[in-house]
Amino acid sequence: MCGRFAITLPHDAMAQLFSAAPANNLPNVPNFNVCPTDQIHVVRGSDDGRKLVSMRWGFLPHWYKATDAGPLLINARAETVADKPAFRVACRTRRCLIPVTGFYEWTKDEDGTRWPWYIHAKGPVALAGLWQSWAGEDSPFDTCAIVTTGANTAISAIHHRMPVVVDHADWALWLGEEGHGAAKLMQAAPDELLQFHQVDRAVNSNRTNGPDLIEPFEKP
Repeated sequence: MCGRFAITLPHDAMAQLFSAAPANNLPNVPNFNVCPTDQIHVVRGSDDGRKLVSMRWGFLPHWYKATDAGPLLINARAETVADKPAFRVACRTRRCLIPVTGFYEWTKDEDGTRWPWYIHAKGPVALAGLWQSWAGEDSPFDTCAIVTTGANTAISAIHHRMPVVVDHADWALWLGEEGHGAAKLMQAAPDELLQFHQVDRAVNSNRTNGPDLIEPFEKP
C-alpha cells in the first residue's frame, strides 16, 4: 500500500513538468509528510488541457453520505480496480497522476517496533491515481486514491505492495489522452527505478514535518 509520501517540487515546476495549468488553491510545498485526508497535488485531464489541482487524498464513492460513512479508500488495488464498485467507473473515465518526490513504507522489528523507509527515484515521479467528485456535503469537492500493485523484487524486501509509477512516456495514455490501453500500465516499476533507505521514526507522527524526515537514519 502507500500511506504517506513527500512532495518537494515547487508549483511552477510541477505545472511545467506535467504541462498542466495550475489551480490557485494548491497545497503548500514542500511537504515531507503527506498523510491520508490531506489535500494533495493531482494532475487530471480536461477538454481544454491538463490541470494541476488540489484533491482530498481518500476516495469517496458517490454513495457515501458522510466522509466517514465507510472505509478510508486511500489506495485502489490494480488487480481488482476495474471490478470494485467504488472504482470501476473512475478506472475507465477518471484517471489522474499524483506527483511525489518519494513515499514511505514500514517494516517491523521482532519486538513489533515499526521502522519507516523512504523510497524514491532520482527525481520526482508520477503515481497512478483515480479521482471522484463527491457531493455528500454542502460544498462538493474532489477526492482521489493511489493505485497499487504487487511489489517488485527490490521493494518486496520492505513491503509486498507498492504504488504504480507511471513512466513519463505513458502519462498521456494513463490520463486518457491517447485512447484505450491504460490497464497495461498497472504493474510494478522496474527494480532499478527506485532506491530506499531507512529514516527516523519521527515520520510515524502526522504532526511532524521537515527535510530531516527523509534523511538516512541508522537505528541504534
